[in-house]
Amino acid sequence: MRTANTAETHSRRKPARHGGEHRGPRRAPSRPADTFPTTATPGLPPVASFQELALPAPLLSALGRQGLTTPSAIQAQTLPNSLAGRDVLGRSRTGSGKTLAFGLALLARLEGQTAEPGRPLALVLAPTRELAQQVTDALTPYARALRIRSTTVVGGVSLSRQAQALRRGAELVVATPGRLRDLVERGDCRLDRISVTVLDEADQMTDMGFMPQVTAILRQIPEQGQRLLFSATLDRNVDTLVRRFLHDPVVHSVDPSANTVSTMEHHVLQVSAEDKRATATHIAARDGQVIMFLDTKRAVNAMAEHLLANGVRAATLHGGRSQPQRTRTLAQFKEGKVTALVATNVAARGIHVDGLDLVVNVDPPADHKDYLHRGGRTARAGASGNVVTLVLPHQRREMQRLMDRAEIEARMVRVTAGDPELTRLTGARTPPGVPVSVPSAAEAPGRASGSGGRASGSGGRGRRRPRR
Repeated sequence: MRTANTAETHSRRKPARHGGEHRGPRRAPSRPADTFPTTATPGLPPVASFQELALPAPLLSALGRQGLTTPSAIQAQTLPNSLAGRDVLGRSRTGSGKTLAFGLALLARLEGQTAEPGRPLALVLAPTRELAQQVTDALTPYARALRIRSTTVVGGVSLSRQAQALRRGAELVVATPGRLRDLVERGDCRLDRISVTVLDEADQMTDMGFMPQVTAILRQIPEQGQRLLFSATLDRNVDTLVRRFLHDPVVHSVDPSANTVSTMEHHVLQVSAEDKRATATHIAARDGQVIMFLDTKRAVNAMAEHLLANGVRAATLHGGRSQPQRTRTLAQFKEGKVTALVATNVAARGIHVDGLDLVVNVDPPADHKDYLHRGGRTARAGASGNVVTLVLPHQRREMQRLMDRAEIEARMVRVTAGDPELTRLTGARTPPGVPVSVPSAAEAPGRASGSGGRASGSGGRGRRRPRR
């Protein structure tokens, strides 16, 4: 059960409906680039339970069926304001319930409304296929409770099927920027009826080069609509979006941008170049699942082939795989048919696997944000987990600087493949050595996107962002 930070309550409020009074140009005073935004007009106080909010009865019933009665900290603080129609800028660690923090308010606003063909009423933008899929999956039971039609438009799946789904009518669209731009340019989707827009993981969208697409999309959405921006990190990369497109937002920063989770342990293991692959293989052979991050598609493929040859049921996840393959691979991992998911940063956000207790950076991340989001695949929703990073001797100093910037204290030890300390920290063991295989993800049919659909895909087109 999730627990709010405060027991302070307020009276029941009805979700505000926009579409009447024009709120004027979205301009905010400039501020230093490294200063986190603050609330100008005070917001409403937090709540201690979902019952204190004027959520539609079907939503409250759906929450009850999911076993949720107490909002998480980010939900308790943002929902009163988002339901009242305020723009919201929210920051909270991964796994803290950000999706329902914006999703419940969005769905409450849509209650009783019907979209015209090709003219959705609400939009959620996410940077990657996987995150878009996770948002869709998380909101589907609540959307169904209100009979709200949703569709997911992302790259890697049929564009024509997504266009058909939009023509059939969908109140809610969950999209990645590149594919949505394609559909808008083709005339399959118009954004002039959007009343609520959510930017999920906005910092990653800017980091991945999606600012032009996101800006072009927001310019086509009515200015008086509500804007909700949520992310695990909110730094100066998103300052332009905040100043240009959010109007007097209520700001909630539940966790500092570089903070970590108290139930997560961090270890930096120094290995030799000659022993690095063997060390990673022993870790992958543990009795339990693991996500292993490497820098490139080629390195990911090579590591997975090596693990399979040594008896570890491994599969790959990176931008070079089709969406049906990626969807099937994630399903195999969640079902336990794959024990080692070998991935590039494409898996660093938007993937939730219950009970995952170990993430391994076989290649150290490029910066502290990548580290935090890779590690965020474990220790979710109060569970415990470990993040292990393998470093070569010449990488120690740079890794220490990265950890300092992330405000993380990690123990650094030297290990080898057969080291008892490695076993103690990660559960590493000698791999079976007998080759194994995993059913090819290509054998599974992809899921088409449609009204109420649950397809997923990549956020951009290859020309905008390198596929990793």
